[in-house]
Amino acid sequence: QVQLVESGGGLVQAGGNLRLSCTASGRTFSTYHMGWFRQAPGKEREFVAAISSSSGWTYYTDSVKGRFSISRDNAKNTVYLQMNSLKPEDTAVYYCAGGGSALAADTASGYPYWGQGTQVTVSS
Repeated sequence: QVQLVESGGGLVQAGGNLRLSCTASGRTFSTYHMGWFRQAPGKEREFVAAISSSSGWTYYTDSVKGRFSISRDNAKNTVYLQMNSLKPEDTAVYYCAGGGSALAADTASGYPYWGQGTQVTVSS
């Protein structure tokens, strides 16, 4: 129904920057609230950031506030996660998610659409 494809992951030194992109199929992208989640080995998937359908609001987990920025370009069906000042603890597979609820934007179970994930590795 809806396909999300992440890109931009890779290996970076601590203190470096990466920008992740997520491009969606379909013609209803502009109606979807979007989020980024991450999952490190042996840990549960955790919320990172979310953005409303028209960029009216953004929301971040405390550990990335001031370092990460979520944005979107609805004309390109794309959501971005700019990650600055990366730390080794940011190492994880990062997933793009779509269709979240404004009432629970930080809850993975509320997103019906998911990308395949992209690996981010931050070396110490």
